[in-house]
Amino acid sequence: MTEEDDAAFDEFLAARSTALLRTAVLVCGASPHDAEDLVQGAMEKVYRHWARIRHDNPEAYARRVVVNAAISRSRRKRVLQEISFARPPETAVDTPDHGMRDALMTELRKLPARMRAVIVLRYWEDMSEAETAAALGCSAGTVKSQAARGLARIRERLLEGVPV
Repeated sequence: MTEEDDAAFDEFLAARSTALLRTAVLVCGASPHDAEDLVQGAMEKVYRHWARIRHDNPEAYARRVVVNAAISRSRRKRVLQEISFARPPETAVDTPDHGMRDALMTELRKLPARMRAVIVLRYWEDMSEAETAAALGCSAGTVKSQAARGLARIRERLLEGVPV
Protein backbone atom coordinates (compact mmCIF):
# COMPACT_ATOMS: atom_id res chain seq x y z
CA MET A 1 0.00 0.00 0.00
CA THR A 2 1.05 3.56 -0.59
CA GLU A 3 1.55 6.11 2.15
CA GLU A 4 -1.67 7.77 1.02
CA ASP A 5 -3.54 4.45 1.41
CA ASP A 6 -2.03 3.96 4.87
CA ALA A 7 -3.07 7.46 5.92
CA ALA A 8 -6.60 6.95 4.59
CA PHE A 9 -6.88 3.60 6.40
CA ASP A 10 -5.63 5.14 9.67
CA GLU A 11 -8.22 7.89 9.31
CA PHE A 12 -10.97 5.33 8.64
CA LEU A 13 -9.85 3.25 11.62
CA ALA A 14 -9.91 6.24 13.96
CA ALA A 15 -13.30 7.40 12.73
CA ARG A 16 -15.23 4.12 12.57
CA SER A 17 -13.70 1.60 14.98
CA THR A 18 -15.92 2.61 17.91
CA ALA A 19 -19.08 2.28 15.81
CA LEU A 20 -17.93 -1.12 14.58
CA LEU A 21 -17.22 -2.17 18.17
CA ARG A 22 -20.74 -1.15 19.17
CA THR A 23 -22.14 -3.18 16.28
CA ALA A 24 -20.04 -6.19 17.28
CA VAL A 25 -21.19 -6.03 20.91
CA LEU A 26 -24.84 -5.77 19.92
CA VAL A 27 -24.84 -8.29 17.08
CA CYS A 28 -22.87 -11.07 18.70
CA GLY A 29 -23.85 -10.53 22.30
CA ALA A 30 -20.25 -11.06 23.18
CA SER A 31 -18.04 -9.80 25.91
CA PRO A 32 -16.17 -6.63 25.05
CA HIS A 33 -13.04 -8.72 24.51
CA ASP A 34 -14.75 -11.00 21.99
CA ALA A 35 -16.27 -8.00 20.23
CA GLU A 36 -12.83 -6.38 20.04
CA ASP A 37 -11.48 -9.59 18.49
CA LEU A 38 -14.22 -9.50 15.84
CA VAL A 39 -13.45 -5.88 15.03
CA GLN A 40 -9.72 -6.60 14.96
CA GLY A 41 -10.30 -9.42 12.47
CA ALA A 42 -12.54 -7.19 10.38
CA MET A 43 -9.93 -4.42 10.33
CA GLU A 44 -7.28 -6.90 9.19
CA LYS A 45 -9.47 -7.86 6.24
CA VAL A 46 -10.28 -4.23 5.48
CA TYR A 47 -6.57 -3.39 5.51
CA ARG A 48 -5.74 -6.28 3.15
CA HIS A 49 -8.37 -5.12 0.67
CA TRP A 50 -8.06 -1.38 1.30
CA ALA A 51 -6.77 -0.44 -2.15
CA ARG A 52 -9.81 -2.10 -3.72
CA ILE A 53 -12.52 -0.96 -1.29
CA ARG A 54 -11.39 2.46 -0.08
CA HIS A 55 -13.27 4.34 -2.79
CA ASP A 56 -16.42 2.23 -2.48
CA ASN A 57 -17.80 1.87 1.04
CA PRO A 58 -15.20 0.51 3.47
CA GLU A 59 -17.52 0.92 6.45
CA ALA A 60 -20.16 -1.31 4.86
CA TYR A 61 -17.46 -3.86 4.02
CA ALA A 62 -16.12 -3.82 7.58
CA ARG A 63 -19.61 -4.03 9.09
CA ARG A 64 -20.43 -7.01 6.89
CA VAL A 65 -17.22 -8.77 7.95
CA VAL A 66 -18.09 -8.17 11.63
CA VAL A 67 -21.68 -9.38 11.22
CA ASN A 68 -20.67 -12.46 9.21
CA ALA A 69 -17.99 -13.34 11.75
CA ALA A 70 -20.50 -12.95 14.60
CA ILE A 71 -23.03 -15.17 12.85
CA SER A 72 -20.38 -17.79 12.08
CA ARG A 73 -19.20 -17.65 15.68
CA SER A 74 -22.71 -18.20 17.00
CA ARG A 75 -23.20 -21.17 14.67
CA ARG A 76 -20.04 -22.74 16.05
CA LYS A 77 -21.22 -22.14 19.60
CA ARG A 78 -24.62 -23.81 19.55
CA VAL A 79 -24.42 -24.53 23.26
CA LEU A 80 -26.64 -22.47 25.50
CA GLN A 81 -24.70 -20.18 27.74
CA GLU A 82 -25.13 -16.94 29.55
CA ILE A 83 -23.89 -14.01 27.50
CA SER A 84 -23.09 -10.79 29.28
CA PHE A 85 -23.52 -7.51 27.45
CA ALA A 86 -21.39 -4.53 28.14
CA ARG A 87 -22.84 -1.11 27.68
CA PRO A 88 -22.34 -0.30 24.02
CA PRO A 89 -20.05 2.65 23.42
CA GLU A 90 -21.44 5.95 22.13
CA THR A 91 -24.91 5.55 23.59
CA ALA A 92 -26.09 8.92 24.80
CA VAL A 93 -29.54 9.19 26.38
CA ASP A 94 -30.92 12.08 28.43
CA THR A 95 -32.58 9.92 31.07
CA PRO A 96 -31.70 6.26 30.58
CA ASP A 97 -34.20 3.62 31.65
CA HIS A 98 -31.74 0.95 32.73
CA GLY A 99 -34.46 -1.56 33.52
CA MET A 100 -35.91 -1.31 30.02
CA ARG A 101 -32.46 -1.41 28.44
CA ASP A 102 -31.57 -4.53 30.39
CA ALA A 103 -34.87 -6.18 29.46
CA LEU A 104 -34.34 -5.34 25.78
CA MET A 105 -30.78 -6.65 25.84
CA THR A 106 -31.94 -9.87 27.50
CA GLU A 107 -34.59 -10.41 24.83
CA LEU A 108 -32.20 -9.43 22.04
CA ARG A 109 -29.77 -12.13 23.24
CA LYS A 110 -32.52 -14.74 22.96
CA LEU A 111 -33.01 -14.12 19.23
CA PRO A 112 -31.21 -16.27 16.64
CA ALA A 113 -27.97 -14.69 15.40
CA ARG A 114 -29.25 -13.64 11.97
CA MET A 115 -32.46 -12.15 13.36
CA ARG A 116 -30.43 -10.32 16.02
CA ALA A 117 -28.15 -8.96 13.30
CA VAL A 118 -31.15 -7.63 11.35
CA ILE A 119 -32.58 -5.91 14.45
CA VAL A 120 -29.24 -4.35 15.39
CA LEU A 121 -28.41 -3.10 11.91
CA ARG A 122 -31.93 -1.79 11.21
CA TYR A 123 -32.67 -0.13 14.53
CA TRP A 124 -29.41 0.45 16.43
CA GLU A 125 -27.31 1.29 13.39
CA ASP A 126 -30.29 2.99 11.70
CA MET A 127 -29.64 1.33 8.36
CA SER A 128 -32.33 1.11 5.68
CA GLU A 129 -33.80 -2.23 4.65
CA ALA A 130 -31.70 -2.17 1.48
CA GLU A 131 -28.50 -1.34 3.38
CA THR A 132 -29.20 -4.07 5.92
CA ALA A 133 -29.90 -6.57 3.14
CA ALA A 134 -26.64 -5.63 1.42
CA ALA A 135 -24.70 -5.92 4.69
CA LEU A 136 -26.12 -9.38 5.37
CA GLY A 137 -26.13 -10.63 1.80
CA CYS A 138 -29.87 -11.32 1.71
CA SER A 139 -32.99 -9.82 0.16
CA ALA A 140 -34.89 -6.81 1.48
CA GLY A 141 -37.87 -9.14 1.99
CA THR A 142 -35.78 -11.30 4.32
CA VAL A 143 -34.79 -8.20 6.27
CA LYS A 144 -38.44 -7.15 6.56
CA SER A 145 -39.63 -10.56 7.72
CA GLN A 146 -36.74 -11.10 10.15
CA ALA A 147 -37.21 -7.61 11.63
CA ALA A 148 -40.96 -8.10 11.99
CA ARG A 149 -40.57 -11.52 13.59
CA GLY A 150 -37.77 -10.38 15.88
CA LEU A 151 -39.64 -7.29 17.07
CA ALA A 152 -42.79 -9.38 17.59
CA ARG A 153 -40.86 -11.88 19.73
CA ILE A 154 -39.30 -9.12 21.82
CA ARG A 155 -42.63 -7.32 22.19
CA GLU A 156 -44.44 -10.53 23.18
CA ARG A 157 -41.84 -11.48 25.77
CA LEU A 158 -41.73 -7.99 27.27
CA LEU A 159 -45.53 -7.87 27.52
CA GLU A 160 -45.62 -11.23 29.30
CA GLY A 161 -44.15 -9.59 32.38
CA VAL A 162 -46.51 -6.58 32.36
CA PRO A 163 -49.52 -6.85 34.68
CA VAL A 164 -52.86 -6.15 32.99
